[in-house]
Amino acid sequence: MIRNLDTALVRTFVTVADKASMTAAANALHLTQGAVSQQIKRLEEVFGCSLFERDRRGLRLTRSGERLFGKGKRLLSLNDEIWAEMATSAVAGEVRLGVPYDLVGTMLAPMLKTYAETYPQVEISLVCASSPELAAALAAGTIDLAVIEEPVGPSAGECLAIDRLVWVGSKGGIARHKRPLPVSMVAETCAFRPAVLAALGEHGLEWRTVFENGNLDATTATVRSDLAVTTWLASTVPADLDILSADPELPA
Repeated sequence: MIRNLDTALVRTFVTVADKASMTAAANALHLTQGAVSQQIKRLEEVFGCSLFERDRRGLRLTRSGERLFGKGKRLLSLNDEIWAEMATSAVAGEVRLGVPYDLVGTMLAPMLKTYAETYPQVEISLVCASSPELAAALAAGTIDLAVIEEPVGPSAGECLAIDRLVWVGSKGGIARHKRPLPVSMVAETCAFRPAVLAALGEHGLEWRTVFENGNLDATTATVRSDLAVTTWLASTVPADLDILSADPELPA
């Protein structure tokens, strides 16, 4: 006669064995201690043997419990593996993801690759724009998710990472010493622009705009050619450019 094990009972048993305590297992499983005790009792009735015995140190597995413990863990591992694989294949549809220009080719590139490999049935539609534009698109419902850059503080979203905003210039360049300071920002809607302008104003540093047209590659070329300096998140600075944070002439 074919009989099936209740994996919920087995999971409770394995958790109690791992914790050596009904109370600790109940907390881990978000159940009452009475519910855990009843589940262990039901499993013992199924097998017709005791699985635990109590001594001064707490709960201890009986010989029958020891035999079940190893096999039970393997059963749960296979159960969880099957669920993960089947649930993954069931994920399908389209996700409209908004990403700032400076992040799409740096830190997000490997994440997007991994996501696409893990969920091949999901079609990712990527929208690149400035953070203020992405926030507006998210509010309007034209995109589903967005990674947005904003100053540290209260936010309506979840904080994924905190990074430093740094000055960037050409290696060995002289643009950083020019006055007025030649500054290149990607666009007027750049999320960093208010913070940069405030820092320049507080520092009393005269500056001028060199390039500002919404093209990150063009901004990079301007800085690389030593025509201007710019500000980027530290983690996104290309290896062939200099971080100028230690330069006393530039505002922190």
